[in-house]
Amino acid sequence: MSKPEPLTFSGEIFDQMPVMGILRNVAFDDVMEILPLYAKAGLTTIEITMNSPDAVLIIQSALQQYGHILNIGAGTVCSISDLENALSAGAQFIVAPNIDKQIIKKCKARHIPIFPGAFTPTEIKKVWDLGAYMVKVFPANALGVGYLKDILAPLGHIKIMATGGVSLKEIQQYLSVGVKGLGIGTPLFPQHYILNRDWQGLKGHFDKFVEEIKEYRSKDMS
Repeated sequence: MSKPEPLTFSGEIFDQMPVMGILRNVAFDDVMEILPLYAKAGLTTIEITMNSPDAVLIIQSALQQYGHILNIGAGTVCSISDLENALSAGAQFIVAPNIDKQIIKKCKARHIPIFPGAFTPTEIKKVWDLGAYMVKVFPANALGVGYLKDILAPLGHIKIMATGGVSLKEIQQYLSVGVKGLGIGTPLFPQHYILNRDWQGLKGHFDKFVEEIKEYRSKDMS
């Protein structure tokens, strides 16, 4: 029997629900509880950071079980070693906190979407020109929505993912200025739900983020 083709990143489902959940230092068993709830809520894209314990195993297992319905990638990819480990696990996309030309080039050569981190207008344009799928502006909360609005005035052709401290109440503000993606960690995965293993509470929390995106889309179309 031939080996099945590896699952690949779907830009379509990310565009439909442009939230990239960031899981950092969450135990394997807890991640496996979270993923089906995440998908059931309607969220589509999740990043496992490479500085988490068992990151490679988590990515492999997540892809085996949920790779047909979720985009599952690797974050905090800071070295070629991190990149190779992430790709060997099957990561469908790569996220980095910084600009590393070598990592970007290797991802492009393998047709793996890369979301490198940048902050200033010069960095943002540079990383886009290098071939980023989307530019992760981090930390977005340092200067807020107004900063990204100003950046996108002259650089509106660049796809930006705001990351760092993006709260539920700010989602529509970020989208309204032209941001194409939102990288969200702690605000999307509050520790008390995970520590208490309150999975239904966490599912209800996910629902609020999905509702916020849908509400924005409905207003945008009206």
